[in-house]
Amino acid sequence: MIVLHCRPPEGVPVAEVEWLKNEELLSSLTDDNIDTRADHNLIINEARLSDSGNYTCLASNIVAKRRSATATVIVFVNGGWSLWTEWSPCNVPCGRGVQKRSRTCTNPAPLNGGAFCEGMSVQKITCNALCPIDGSWDEWSEWTLCSSQCEKQRSRECNSPAPRHRGKMCEGNSEATENCTDGLCTLSMDSSNDVALYSGLGAGIIAVVILVIAIMLYRKNHSEYGEDVIDSSALTGGFQSFNFKTTRQGNPLLLNSSMQPDLTVGRTYSTPLCFQDSTDKDLFDPLPDIKVKVQSSFMVSLGVAERAEFHAKASAETFPRDLSRDYSITVDRCKQGLLTLNGPFSTGKEQLRTNGVFGHPGGRLVVPNTGVSLLVPHGAVAENMSWEMYMVINQGEASVQTLEGSEILLGPEVMYAPPGLDLSCPVAMTIAHCAEVDTENWNIQLKRKTQDSKWEEVMSVEEESTSCYCLMDSTSCHLLLDQPGSYALVGEPLTQAAVKRLKLAVFGGMEAGSMSYSLRVYCVDDTPHAFQGVVAAEKTRGGQLLEEPKMLPFQANTFSLQVSIQDVPQFLWSIKPFTTCQEFSFPQVWCSNQQPLHCAFSLERYSPATTQLSCKISVRQVKGQEQILQVYTAVAETEKESVPFFMQTDCTITSQTGPKAFKIPVSIRQRICATFDTANAKGKDWQLLAQKLHLDRNLGYFAKQRSPSAVILSLWEARHQDTADLDSLASALEEIGKIHSKSSPKDQDEPESDFNHIQAGSVCGTGKVTNQTTEDS
Repeated sequence: MIVLHCRPPEGVPVAEVEWLKNEELLSSLTDDNIDTRADHNLIINEARLSDSGNYTCLASNIVAKRRSATATVIVFVNGGWSLWTEWSPCNVPCGRGVQKRSRTCTNPAPLNGGAFCEGMSVQKITCNALCPIDGSWDEWSEWTLCSSQCEKQRSRECNSPAPRHRGKMCEGNSEATENCTDGLCTLSMDSSNDVALYSGLGAGIIAVVILVIAIMLYRKNHSEYGEDVIDSSALTGGFQSFNFKTTRQGNPLLLNSSMQPDLTVGRTYSTPLCFQDSTDKDLFDPLPDIKVKVQSSFMVSLGVAERAEFHAKASAETFPRDLSRDYSITVDRCKQGLLTLNGPFSTGKEQLRTNGVFGHPGGRLVVPNTGVSLLVPHGAVAENMSWEMYMVINQGEASVQTLEGSEILLGPEVMYAPPGLDLSCPVAMTIAHCAEVDTENWNIQLKRKTQDSKWEEVMSVEEESTSCYCLMDSTSCHLLLDQPGSYALVGEPLTQAAVKRLKLAVFGGMEAGSMSYSLRVYCVDDTPHAFQGVVAAEKTRGGQLLEEPKMLPFQANTFSLQVSIQDVPQFLWSIKPFTTCQEFSFPQVWCSNQQPLHCAFSLERYSPATTQLSCKISVRQVKGQEQILQVYTAVAETEKESVPFFMQTDCTITSQTGPKAFKIPVSIRQRICATFDTANAKGKDWQLLAQKLHLDRNLGYFAKQRSPSAVILSLWEARHQDTADLDSLASALEEIGKIHSKSSPKDQDEPESDFNHIQAGSVCGTGKVTNQTTEDS
């Protein structure tokens, strides 16, 4: 039950009270579920989805009219699991494999901030696929006795073994016949039998002749049709009949991945939710497990000494919220950013693009301040050739529209091109991600977009593949790619312990021509690309970064995120009631897909002399972790300087070519490859190099490369592009040299081994070699 109170001001004559829902008169005569009492209260006996809306109390007499502030009623639905799909076939044709089945949170889908389904969306079990067994012939049987036709026979069976589990049948004949008299056998027949035989043959011949004559006469009489034979199939002309079944139009508010709704039906509601069309009532029929959330707001003064209040009561637990009037809530699929809060600014849908021309020396492409880069190794482009290569970060919603089930983007969608690129070795791409990598809680895959804008799996990061290499670090994913295209890192939570990192930041600024100061709190995926959207938006509006951004682990436990303001100086600043705590639902945060969420707190100072503001912003996940943002800033109206925050110190360099793009000098790189690419008795090979550089996973990928060592060094370069020295590489080569010295003591008398060359060159690259001439260095 929902009870909305109205206290009209006193007056003469006595005011008449009416209730408005979405600015339309509400009558209890047409709806038995609504009751308007004599005490002016509005009672909704049982909450339904159709009862969501904005309610206003209107008091009027012949003198004037007074309106209350609007109370927003939001009825939300908790999600429910669909039925499990059938188990998938065993993923191996023979032996031990895995079967999967899945379910979706669409029965019903969570709506208006309802709780997401608890439990796993994917189950896996082991399976044993029976291997096929081909059939084999048994021994021949003994020959039978000679028959009256002078033949003997023998047979065999295909049961040694018999074919099983889709095995092949035996090839050859199962029976054999031979003449048992070496061709000397003759058959005696009675003369009566001869007469009968010849009579039958003669009758047959006569019948055939009569039939042929009849056919010729028929064709002659029907020659005017132009065809000797009319085939019934010619009448159909190759047409076939089909049964067309129209797809049942589903409710666009139900997030059913198997039924694609018409996106033109979706509506965008401004907060508070307002349903403009009466036909929406059909879209909000009651669903099971319905709870009520009532958004309260303070009523404005109706007179000199009169005041009216709304008190919203609900049977379910209620959290005060204020999603601010200049935001919009888009009710749509989770994969399109379910309930994503788009602030009153544009984060920019244009594509971030960088390009460069690369030749045989190679180079590096960088999209500034996004954590995205592309390394083109030395020698990847043939001599006397050059390619104009470019990288694009897609910031539109098309990236998430074709994701399946509970999959989310863990980083930006990145495309490198041109499509016809011809390189002799793979490029190394780095993409920042926001996942706490844990194979027990995450299923993380690298996906590539097809020509029809759908995602196809390239590889799972926990599996090994010879077509692609994926190295997951704590904040970045390093990829070795053979072909151009659009790539993205996609994650699916396997348990509620899966965590993605959020970056929290608070910006502030005075509102023009007023005494109000606005604090804007942002919650965004913890990637440089996602946070730069916030920085760019705040830079356009002159916002100030008030506290260094902090990281918050956000769990897949279906609980919401609460943002509250604390310790505001009460005698210096005021804040609107019921706006000190605001809330993001779980789908809003989890499915944000690199789009920023933010809420605002509007504070008003009592005196222009107040120039300082200090308070705390608490951001916490229900039944999760909390982070505190400390705010202490000057709020003078004359202060217009903004404080942009960038994730990298150098945010202008987008393309580097030649030796300056690499940490390892070309001469040292060539020497390492020459030493380790050829295995020899000393045990110096690329596998040992990969082990010492901690890249000894998925060695099958390196093995198929023309120069495994060169590819390993390219991956090392991509992984250590933010460090300025070669200490880790020099240390690894030094360890290999020690291992070689211990295993080959007889070689110590040599003037200088290959390893000593590599160590000297590597350390020289760090500027740590002493007692050598410049020419030797």
